[in-house]
Amino acid sequence: MLVLLKQDVKGSGKAGDIVKVSDGYARNMLLPKGLAVEATEGNIRAAEKQKERQAQKAAEDRAAAEALAESIKEKSIEIKTKAGEGGKLFGAITSKDISEELQKQLGLEIDKKKIELESPIKSLGTYTAVLKLYSEVKGELKVSVVEE
Repeated sequence: MLVLLKQDVKGSGKAGDIVKVSDGYARNMLLPKGLAVEATEGNIRAAEKQKERQAQKAAEDRAAAEALAESIKEKSIEIKTKAGEGGKLFGAITSKDISEELQKQLGLEIDKKKIELESPIKSLGTYTAVLKLYSEVKGELKVSVVEE
């Protein structure tokens, strides 16, 4: 029996694949659990349309991420913090602090997990943070750390 998989099934295939399985496996396992549907022409067309919509949405998301990366290149944020002698900070500036300042200063909500720093910032100066905006799309942001 030919079935269209709705979800990934170990040993059979990935979501969206059309696979040939035994009738019993399809009737007793895949169909009742909602893991697959019978591969009729209508179901196949619907799956193809859904794949096209997902590909289009992915392309739009990537284009938006690339535009955001370009706009961030020109911008910078300033973080004010307490510092001791020689410009050493009390504590460190982390990706969480940068995420909060991005929200306050530029109105951008970027998760702290998507902000890469070589190491936590422990002294005054200007640094570059890499923002992972989409798969294979990264933007650079200038971070200026100044004394309060």
